[in-house]
Amino acid sequence: MEIDSSLNNLLSTSGRIIITTHQKPDADALGSSLGLGGVLKKMGHEVWVISPTDYPQFLNWMPGEEDVIDFMKDKDGTSQKLIENADLIFCLDFCSLSRINSLGKIVEDATAKKVLIDHHIGKEDFADFEFWSTSASSTAELTFDFIKSMGQGDLLDSSLAEALYAGVMTDTGSFRFPSTSQKVHHMVAELMDIGINHTKIHRLIYDHNRVAKLQLLGYVLYKKLVVLPEYCTAFIALSSNELEEFQFQTGDTEGFVNYALSIDGVVFAAFINDREGERRMSFRSVGDFDVNEFAKENFEGGGHKNAAGGRSGLSLEETLKKFQELLPKYKDELNEVARKEKRI
Repeated sequence: MEIDSSLNNLLSTSGRIIITTHQKPDADALGSSLGLGGVLKKMGHEVWVISPTDYPQFLNWMPGEEDVIDFMKDKDGTSQKLIENADLIFCLDFCSLSRINSLGKIVEDATAKKVLIDHHIGKEDFADFEFWSTSASSTAELTFDFIKSMGQGDLLDSSLAEALYAGVMTDTGSFRFPSTSQKVHHMVAELMDIGINHTKIHRLIYDHNRVAKLQLLGYVLYKKLVVLPEYCTAFIALSSNELEEFQFQTGDTEGFVNYALSIDGVVFAAFINDREGERRMSFRSVGDFDVNEFAKENFEGGGHKNAAGGRSGLSLEETLKKFQELLPKYKDELNEVARKEKRI
């Protein structure tokens, strides 16, 4: 990774920098933002991390998290003023401005130079500088490369390294996804040399449950999991009333879709929930079934080949009806993938 000389010039003098990431940021999005933000602060820049929305409580341990600005709770316009007066805006873990909701227009109109660091499919041309690779395991991996390309790797302390580790760990499925390259393991080795506590990070993210969250999972697996063997597909759908019954908090349903995908015979899984007036969807697959294309063609979404998201303006019932009516179109492909992957 090489940094353009004009960007190097901007980074060589103290400036006002905004870092933003996608709505409902996960460990990769927030960890990359805070890891990069910490390094830029040590370089002498003024840095603000702005999230379009809230994020899971199990990420509250990350360094600098207490200073993150939640745009949805920012009632006095601080976020917009900061963006309008910024010298640089870093856009991390998204490549379409629609992924940051109403922040998108504000970022688009800002006079600051924009820097994209991302690994998703479907990149839009809104950034002045791009560090984008769909072959990267995570935005944390690209952010680590970016920091080293600046010649600032020595500024990574153990807490900043742990934020980046959290990003690469979660986006590789604890290093089991195909994107877990030799390069990823070298990166982790370097982070361990800095002094991370990988056991602590895993515990903070995966062993940080409220009773209501576990009860919701039990309810989902017992009552809401639907398996369609003829389509090698399984799905889960939750209404807003059901979420409310279990005192839903952001992050509570993270990973639910993977339970559906883990079922013998299943190569395509979906999780659909009804929140904030919109039906949000997570898709997962194994093998060659491309959920990025499925989401893009049918549910205004996208992401990666085997992990993508979508949305629907239809009611939950109508969304479920549409989803199930689409499956016959993909039946042969799904069954072929299942045979190839030895799932049937």
